[in-house]
Amino acid sequence: MSRIFGAVRQNGYVVRDIHAAMKHWIEVMGVGPWYYMDRVKTDWFRHRGQDSAVEMSIALANSGDLQIELIQQRNDAPSLYKEFLDAGHEGLQHMSYWSHDYQALYDKAIGLGYRIGHEGQIGGDKGRFAYFDTQAHPGTVIEISDISGTKGPFFEKVRQAALSWDGTRPIREVGGGRS
Repeated sequence: MSRIFGAVRQNGYVVRDIHAAMKHWIEVMGVGPWYYMDRVKTDWFRHRGQDSAVEMSIALANSGDLQIELIQQRNDAPSLYKEFLDAGHEGLQHMSYWSHDYQALYDKAIGLGYRIGHEGQIGGDKGRFAYFDTQAHPGTVIEISDISGTKGPFFEKVRQAALSWDGTRPIREVGGGRS
């Protein structure tokens, strides 16, 4: 539990091959089902304060109450994902904290001196997310995500599906996108 952000709700892995990563999580880790979004549509996305046309695929599944997110960037647009891969890393890139009062958490973090690495919005004004530039070593980027809009119920659907997953339909394609 973070005294600043609350409980970790998601571990985010940046990968070069999302299909190979899902296969590993399904076959080796026994985690699924995966909700896969081939091309996530952002309302807007900024990297270090500059607009960026990032394209990415995302897959989500749960292991208990912890959501696992797989991200494969599909272009060379500036992002923390690209920086992570360019540094020779692959794997755990961030931990995410979720909030129903996103703006208050965002303002608190900024007030404490956290700097934005990249941020964006998916699915309207209640779909914001921000990644703070906190990576002291791989896997330590902090993300906050607004779950007061459509993401909250979707994330709960993913969690519920994992509770009774029997191994069938391990990958479930989803239109649109959520981070």
